[in-house]
Amino acid sequence: MSPDAVSPDQPFAYLFSYGTLQHPDVQLDTFGRRLDSDDDALPGYTVDYAEIHDTRVVDLSGLSVHPIVRETGNPLDKVVGKALLVTEDELDAADEYEVALYRRIAVVLASGRSAWVYVAA
Repeated sequence: MSPDAVSPDQPFAYLFSYGTLQHPDVQLDTFGRRLDSDDDALPGYTVDYAEIHDTRVVDLSGLSVHPIVRETGNPLDKVVGKALLVTEDELDAADEYEVALYRRIAVVLASGRSAWVYVAA
């Protein structure tokens, strides 16, 4: 299969999670399974926190305040988390889970792997 013909049910990308998408219950509800993951870090960013008003997300995560990352540009700053291996459909499901305070961007993690991450909108 060529890289341009990715099957929606085959893992094809990494999604860096520093928050609730690491939680098993959130993964089971959002993706229907627990995701394979590796420890990793996001250099040049720092963690802040945001109040979440979406009751679906608050009920699922059990938290009304979620972490949110912001770029600092300082290579000494880093956010630790997990690189989650996701399918195309799971990436779409993650987009549905995240509220309007977040936007998804492409980054390079400390490990050198490319990944998607949700940052402050």
